[in-house]
Amino acid sequence: MAAPIAEELAKKQQAISVAEFFEKNRQILGFDSAPRSLITTVKEAVDNSLDACEEAEILPDILLHIERVGKDNVSVIVEDNGPGIVKEQIPKVFAKLLYGSRFHALKQSRGQQGIGISASVLYAQLTSGHPTSVISKIGPDSPAHHYEVMINTSTNDPEILLDEVIDWDRPHGTRVELEMEASYVKGRRQSIYEYLKATAIVNPHARLTLIEPDGNEVIFDRATDKLPIPAKEILPHPHGIELGTLMKMLRYTDRQKLAPFLRYSFSKIGLLTAEEICKAAGLDTEMVPSELTRDQTKKLLDAFKKVKIMAPPTDCLSPIGEELIYKGLEKEFNVDFIATTTRSPSVFSGNPFVVEVGIAYGGGLQKDDRIDIMRFANRVPLLYQQGGCASTHAVEGIKWKQYGLNQPGGGMPSGPVVLLIHVASTNVPFTSESKDAIADIPEIRDEVELAIKEVSRKMNRYLNRQVSLKKRREKEIIITKVLPKMAQKLADTLERDLPDINPVVAKVMGNLLVMRNVEHGANGDAAVTIKVKNFGSKLTEFKLHDMLPYEISDVSPEPKVISMGSDFDYVWAMKVSPEGSKAITYSLSSMSEDEIKRLPQLIVEGLDEELVTGAKAIKGLI
Repeated sequence: MAAPIAEELAKKQQAISVAEFFEKNRQILGFDSAPRSLITTVKEAVDNSLDACEEAEILPDILLHIERVGKDNVSVIVEDNGPGIVKEQIPKVFAKLLYGSRFHALKQSRGQQGIGISASVLYAQLTSGHPTSVISKIGPDSPAHHYEVMINTSTNDPEILLDEVIDWDRPHGTRVELEMEASYVKGRRQSIYEYLKATAIVNPHARLTLIEPDGNEVIFDRATDKLPIPAKEILPHPHGIELGTLMKMLRYTDRQKLAPFLRYSFSKIGLLTAEEICKAAGLDTEMVPSELTRDQTKKLLDAFKKVKIMAPPTDCLSPIGEELIYKGLEKEFNVDFIATTTRSPSVFSGNPFVVEVGIAYGGGLQKDDRIDIMRFANRVPLLYQQGGCASTHAVEGIKWKQYGLNQPGGGMPSGPVVLLIHVASTNVPFTSESKDAIADIPEIRDEVELAIKEVSRKMNRYLNRQVSLKKRREKEIIITKVLPKMAQKLADTLERDLPDINPVVAKVMGNLLVMRNVEHGANGDAAVTIKVKNFGSKLTEFKLHDMLPYEISDVSPEPKVISMGSDFDYVWAMKVSPEGSKAITYSLSSMSEDEIKRLPQLIVEGLDEELVTGAKAIKGLI
């Protein structure tokens, strides 16, 4: 009698390892084209280096060296100054998929799944046939371990081809070298250069060095020596738990009573809250957790929604901060205006998250192109699938005309703008394993939209002010062209010296007038008086700088003195009310007439140049 067909089919059934699955479906992880495969590999390696350095409280110094090998292959070398990896863990970290330390940790981190760098090792061995070389050292007195590894895709275990101790001049750190089929491209948004530039903006504490295939070296230097505040691990929040997960937690807990299980398994549940939850679920606080039935577990889950539970703690997040976003944008872009904001933390499905946005306008940015959107998740640039990302959808949903930008067709606005959007969370909801786009979670999209509107209002105020200043500029140009001719004619008619027209210009324009008068004494000394008068209608606050190669005496009022080698910067912080005036006096010794004529121009810090007459104006810091 022939065996039933089911038995024949059963003989063909077999388990497959996760490595085998990704071996045949590598596009899921971002290895679907030659340029993208290289970016994915570099991203995973740099992310690991940044995470390791920050956890060890080390300022990251990362070297990326890319070389062409033959016609279609490249060699990728990533070297960092991190804490290194202990010998026993090296093969597993680099040659075992779904092996890592962050998957079960509820805190903000770049890597979450334990797939990244091992997926790159898998792609490298598939396309080049070569193993991955890893060198790691955990301290100055420890040996450097050199491994060459590959992944056994049938078992998802590392295969060690070489294990040796070598001399390495670094005190600590890790170096990984892979050869793969990939291509290095320039001049497009999805490129290694643009990825590193974006990474430098949101990680201003890191120093990144790129050596390109042609030998060109690019350094993205750090903008601060301040490390990010480390994110702390938290317990899961009740609002983010699903039924199956709760049943598993109850089944395997060591707690013998329900109330302590709730208190020590979830964040923001204390003794009273635990009792309230049990009461709302109709369950005894003394029940053994592992004995709860499915129906009882369902009642417990429903009780989580009925009882008021505080939002999860936010010290599990490490946002960049407004100041460092500003510095990052300022370092990488030549622009006229920057505004930043960090929103208050919010929650989706029990997961805390925070949204940060920076906007940069003008300068060298293209006026007629679509705005440049830079998307980030947990400090990692998102270069692909822009159209499928919640951040992009939030941008498209805003009416940009009210903020001073064109929006042809009602979609993406155009103008000289860079928009930086950063979402930080313990669990960023990516649309796929390649982590290229954030899912359209309503809570996240709403927060992104509110943050964008906040910085856009600041930009709009700046643009309106620029229009007003432009009109003032045009008016002042006309006045300064007409008045000198009138003054010259009057001086010629009356046979007198040409008068100073600055006071007249300042009065007509409603400007701040700054004048320095020097009286030369018989003994060679000079008495200097600086007069400041506010012809405007508002209180004016600013700093007045007098940069001199001389020491001054008999000063009133006393300035702050900044030594600059052989020169001195005398700084007065001033407030002048409308139609008010103030005076500064000091003496200079042994001054000739020529030296008096060569005295440098006074500088007003904190005001637009269109609002100052008689001195140089600098809006920002000197």
